[in-house]
Amino acid sequence: MSLSPTSPPFKPITISLFLLFLQSSYSYANAALPIIPINNTTCQTTCGTIPVKYPFGTGYGCGHPAFSPYISCNRGTLLFSTRTGAYTISSIDYPSNTIMVNDPFMSNCSSMQNSGSFGIDGGSPFSLGKENIFVLLGCSTTSPVFDPKEDLCDTGSGTRVCRGLYSCKGVNDIGLPQHAPINTCCVYDYESNAGLGLDLPKLQCSSYASVYEFVDQGDPMKWKFGISLVYNDSYGSDDCRNCEDSGGLCGFQSLDKSFACICRNGVNTTTNCFGRGYAWSGTIALKVQTMLPIIGGIMLSLILSPF
Repeated sequence: MSLSPTSPPFKPITISLFLLFLQSSYSYANAALPIIPINNTTCQTTCGTIPVKYPFGTGYGCGHPAFSPYISCNRGTLLFSTRTGAYTISSIDYPSNTIMVNDPFMSNCSSMQNSGSFGIDGGSPFSLGKENIFVLLGCSTTSPVFDPKEDLCDTGSGTRVCRGLYSCKGVNDIGLPQHAPINTCCVYDYESNAGLGLDLPKLQCSSYASVYEFVDQGDPMKWKFGISLVYNDSYGSDDCRNCEDSGGLCGFQSLDKSFACICRNGVNTTTNCFGRGYAWSGTIALKVQTMLPIIGGIMLSLILSPF
């Protein structure tokens, strides 16, 4: 349909006003969108071979802010960090909310060495798994763990664990002969003695081991060594589920730690990634989005209608 040359002279003015309305409305709508450019290479779905899902993240701004100080990905290695050091995460079991970490200075049957300390930061979303058995090795006979008034060591079934580890050739690495007397070994109740923690200098012990599974009670070479941690699973939200359904990754904004949906095109929003990484947020933006086609249709009909 073409405009008649006899149309009133204000038609071009009306068209200009219509185009100006569209331009200004588009600018306003974009201004209403909470869009923040980010480096979308920071947040990944895997670290090495380990799938990384919410509430975990591979870098700052990824996952839930409560987990960010403790979990990071460094050159394909997923790390768990505390005040006592950084430890490799070997696996995450999401159904049971469990991660398995390895201390590079922890002892096992084949290799023993002087260890550092291990501790979980207070207020973190992690706690020790109940299956962990901590064994202190090469302790001084004057160590506080042997104080008869404190009852810090398991002197029942724990003695079998000590005998098993002291039968390993690895004890030579901490200055003990194979099958040494077990009076320098202690199966230690870490959780009940949180005041002392696993501070080896304070406990006057050379090393420690953590066993989380006895595949063969009589063969310590088959025992599984590592530290099992349980994490709080109460951080899920509808916002995160909506974000993931749109192909985004759940994270947070650096200034106020509020939720952010991280999109694969390099921006994040407060809701989801539908619409090329842009999201409408707030009642004003929603009204603009709703009214644009209505007002635009009315103006267009006025332009094209004969006078």
